[in-house]
Amino acid sequence: MPCVGAVVHDADGRLLVVLRANDPDRGCWSVPGGRVEAGEDDAAAVVREVAEETGLDVVAGAVVGRLEVTGPDRVYAITDLACTLVDPAQVPVAGDDAADVAFVTLAELTARPCTPGLVDTLGAWGVLPG
Repeated sequence: MPCVGAVVHDADGRLLVVLRANDPDRGCWSVPGGRVEAGEDDAAAVVREVAEETGLDVVAGAVVGRLEVTGPDRVYAITDLACTLVDPAQVPVAGDDAADVAFVTLAELTARPCTPGLVDTLGAWGVLPG
């Protein structure tokens, strides 16, 4: 199943993360994202997913990495894109599939329960928060 994730940093270098409200990985923190819907490309999907989960408007940029995650009944082919905030003053608000949302530092990220492999993967791609 094609999916996208958004790597969004604020002006202070913190990373945008959401607390997943649904499975897979309910109760874990991850970057915003979700399924690519019919007729969407990755850029349109990531802009929509960020808006639905955080209320933030972003512009999709370059691909930062790709991975596959095996779920109980399918494989998720995830493309993560670097995204830029349209309005850096806009405040994120949890919505849709997110129970909470925050911009976090690396120390704050590693202190939270995250989706499996999140910190290692973002580190390998060179996009961890400052």
